[in-house]
Amino acid sequence: MERKRVLVVDDEALLRETLSYNLSREGYECLEAGDGYEALSLARGSQPDLVVLDVMMPGMDGLDVCRVLRSESDVPIIFLTAKEEELDKVLGLEVGGDDYITKPFSVRELLARVKAQLRRKEMRAGPAEEPMARIQRGPLEIVPAKHQVRISGKPVLLTSKEYQLLLLLATHPGVVFSRDALLERVWHFEYPGATTRTVDVHVNSLRKKIEQSTSQPRFVQTVRGAGYRFSE
Repeated sequence: MERKRVLVVDDEALLRETLSYNLSREGYECLEAGDGYEALSLARGSQPDLVVLDVMMPGMDGLDVCRVLRSESDVPIIFLTAKEEELDKVLGLEVGGDDYITKPFSVRELLARVKAQLRRKEMRAGPAEEPMARIQRGPLEIVPAKHQVRISGKPVLLTSKEYQLLLLLATHPGVVFSRDALLERVWHFEYPGATTRTVDVHVNSLRKKIEQSTSQPRFVQTVRGAGYRFSE
């Protein structure tokens, strides 16, 4: 079986080396970057299966790195952050992060999150996990078999959670999903920081990518006091 490749990005050499050592012991191939620019160069050249990305770095920080990666790839990204404020966590999700872990943390916890994200990536790639029919709603086209979304024929790059959220809603047009229901169906309550605010953040980000007007969305609509639905 081919080894999964993990890119570890942190300006603290000791932490970076410790994480790489433990990931390697679990069978992963590890690449290391000490700053954002090196991270982008390695990511483009090696196509990692997952990125562990520190938020606070000099020069190009982790949020900026994530923004660039998200414009080029849907690789799972786990943020490392020393900040505990909810705003910082929400911002990480807004720019395209899939998960985050707050320093200090145990290596065992990080390994568990890495395994979970890679497992979900493999599940999304399996054709039996998604409906095969193409979904068309005006200029919006979703091709689940190819994990593709297009607007007026142009590809739209979504994060894994944005895609799962859109696919769930689009395969149930007109059905109102509460925020708690979406947390359960899309996030599976996979990390303690997942809240109803997490859902709102991802909906807003998704709308920026597929809607002509985020204030008057055509596809992903808000049902006041109830949740969200996909237009019928």
